[in-house]
Amino acid sequence: MNSQEIISKADRYYLHTYNRFPIVLDHGEGVYLYDKDGKEYLDFGSGIAVCGLGYSNERLKNAMKAQIDKLTHTSNLFYHEPGANAAEKLCKAAGMDRVFFTNSGAEAVEGALKLAKKYANKNGKQRFHNIIAMDNSFHGRTLGSVSVTGHEEYRTPFAPMIPKVIFADYNDLESVKEIMNEETACVILETIQGEGGIYPASPDFIKGIRELCDKYDALMICDEIQCGMGRTGEMFAFQHYGIKPDIVCTAKALGCGVPVGAFLCTEKAASMVTGDHGSTYGGNPFVCAAINEVMDIFEEDRILEHVKEVGNYLWEQLEDLEAVCHAISYHRGIGLIQGIQFIPQVSASAVVKACMREGLILIGACNNTVRFVPPLVISKADVDKAVGILKKAIESVS
Repeated sequence: MNSQEIISKADRYYLHTYNRFPIVLDHGEGVYLYDKDGKEYLDFGSGIAVCGLGYSNERLKNAMKAQIDKLTHTSNLFYHEPGANAAEKLCKAAGMDRVFFTNSGAEAVEGALKLAKKYANKNGKQRFHNIIAMDNSFHGRTLGSVSVTGHEEYRTPFAPMIPKVIFADYNDLESVKEIMNEETACVILETIQGEGGIYPASPDFIKGIRELCDKYDALMICDEIQCGMGRTGEMFAFQHYGIKPDIVCTAKALGCGVPVGAFLCTEKAASMVTGDHGSTYGGNPFVCAAINEVMDIFEEDRILEHVKEVGNYLWEQLEDLEAVCHAISYHRGIGLIQGIQFIPQVSASAVVKACMREGLILIGACNNTVRFVPPLVISKADVDKAVGILKKAIESVS
C-alpha cells in the first residue's frame, strides 16, 4: 500500500482519539526515522521520550530476539530469570526496595495510587484520606491517572472522577500547605512537568513536599514516566534534588520501545499483599529481557554522562537562539528534556509542522511550547542540525 492508502484505511477503522500527522513512518536507524516514501527525519521526539537508544540498536534487538526464542510469556504465577534481574537493576538504580512491572505509564500511576490508598487505610485514614495533585500536570488517560491530571478539559468528559483529589499549584509550596493535613494519603507530582510545558520542580518546592509528607505520614509519589530513565543526566530526576520519594513511576525509556512501565517503592510504602494488585502481561520475560539490556547499555555506554554533555550543549544552543529570536518567550528544562515557549503571536503547532516539512520531528506541549525529548544518544552535530532547522522554521511562521 502507498501512504495515502494506509492513512485512509487507518482513518476508516481507528477510534479517532489522535490528531495524527499525515506521515506514514516505515523504519528507523540511529536517531533518524524514514517514512513510506523514503523521506528522512531527524527525530527529536523519540516516540514521546520512549526511544532513548534511538532506532535499530543491535544489542537491544539481539537481546529481544534471543528471548523470543526462549520464552515470551508465562504469567505471574511463576518466576523467571529476566524478571528477577530486571527488578534488581531497576530498584538499585532508583534506590528503591520493591517494584511492580506494568504495561504502561498510566498503569504505573494507577498502581502507585492504589499503593498509597492501601498505606493510608492501614494507618487509620480509611474513609477520610485525600490525594493532593498538581495543576498543569499530566499522569495518563486511565480513570485514576486522569483524576489526578491537572487539566480540567481532560477530566470533564469522564466525570465523576475518583473522589477526594485536591489540586495545588505546582512550585507553590504554600498552596500545598493550605490543603495538606492528617487526612492526606499522598502527594503526586511530576518531578518535571512534561505535557504541561517542561517545568522542573524548584528545589524548595520538592524538598518542602518531602518534609510535609514526613510530617503528616503521607506518601510522596514522583511521576518520572517522561523525565526519568536518564533523560536529565541522572537515572531519575528526583536524584538531582537530594530527596527520596516513597513511590516512583516510570515507563517510556524503560523499555526503549517495548511497552513496559513500573512503579517502585520503599519498604515502608510496600503495603500491598497477595491479591491486592495484578497484571497479566506485566513484567513478562520478553519485556524484562529488554529492560535488562537497556540498563546494561546505559551503564556500559555511559549514557548518563553523555546526556549531561549533550544536554548542556543543547541548552547553550537554545539559549543562543532565544537571545536572537523575539518569537521565543521562555526556555526551560534539564538535560535532554527541554522546551521553548513562544509568544502568543507565534504558534508552536505551526513551528512543529514547519520543522517536519524540513525533516525534523519535534512535538508540542501545553502553553504554546515545543518540546525537545530526543533519543539519549544524539550527538552535538545532531543538535546543530536540529537548531538550524528550527531557526528556519520559526522564521517561516513568524
